[in-house]
Amino acid sequence: MTGARAPRVGWPDVAKGICIILVVLWHVVTKVAVEMPGAGPVTDVWVMLNAQLLPLRIPLFFLVSGVFAARAVLDVGARSWRRRAGRLALLYVVWVLIQTFVLALTPDFDTARANDGWELLAQLTLSPTNLWYLLALAVYLTIGRLTRGLPTAVVLSVAFVIAAVAGAGVIPDLGNLWQLVQNLFFFLLGLRGRAVVERFAQSVGVWRTLALAAVYVAALALVAGLTLRLLPGAWPALALIAVACGVSLSVLLDRHLEVVARALRWIGRRTLPIYVLHMMPLALIDAGLDAADWRTTPVLEAIGPPVLTASVIAICLGVHALLVRGGLGALFDPLQAIDRLVPHPRR
Repeated sequence: MTGARAPRVGWPDVAKGICIILVVLWHVVTKVAVEMPGAGPVTDVWVMLNAQLLPLRIPLFFLVSGVFAARAVLDVGARSWRRRAGRLALLYVVWVLIQTFVLALTPDFDTARANDGWELLAQLTLSPTNLWYLLALAVYLTIGRLTRGLPTAVVLSVAFVIAAVAGAGVIPDLGNLWQLVQNLFFFLLGLRGRAVVERFAQSVGVWRTLALAAVYVAALALVAGLTLRLLPGAWPALALIAVACGVSLSVLLDRHLEVVARALRWIGRRTLPIYVLHMMPLALIDAGLDAADWRTTPVLEAIGPPVLTASVIAICLGVHALLVRGGLGALFDPLQAIDRLVPHPRR
């Protein structure tokens, strides 16, 4: 008789919830708020705040993804990594195509979109769109599996050097390719260092979290003050501090602030539909504001980004529910459709 499955640890879902909210907030601020007529110093504060969180949101997202993928990738007989990687690659193709057609309705919205077949081919390969996270995870899973037999110290050292080079601005400006390259380190850190991450999470306390936050603020000030952003190694080092802060904060919320943690865990388990959908309602909202000749005020500048972020997330989850109920759940797992067309042989 097998024992009951251990309860799911909550802090990784809290972290994912925080990250996806920050991703949507980033796009709300940089693609809508800054373009609003009348935008001024309050919007500048939002831009500055979002910029300080750049080393946190995506690296933390990938660290948690690596932790979740560890067994599927590293176990000797594991095969599910192939299905995961294939699903993610197909998701990227499906949603790039959908987004291309939808964003054609909003040509003035500031985001990459393909205008011909060659641009679409580039976005599907060497010049990833804002959906690059899906493509990156498919690539990272494959790299993680192919390097499974190499020593962890070697794999992480090489990945850190790659991140350092990419963070120095050496990678050609091909869409989000540079982000795909520089964030491999954090996925592999979660993948190879799962036990270390879990021990760190168990040791988290309030004072340690405050100390890490102080170190992060000081590091941000140092990097900005001495213009060290493009110094090789500065970005991944700064992101490591940010990720430690993010894990610590997620653990504390999960332990001590259940009302907030419950909501973040709920969102963190639904990041996929938010991620693939959010740019489209945001583009349509932006077009509507432009058509209405909307002009912002200091009060709207202050409350607008969080309100719009919450609205976009709610729209995404609502659209997801409607699509699933309408029999289009395969849009969020294309392998479902393939499985129906090509049934697996019985074992």
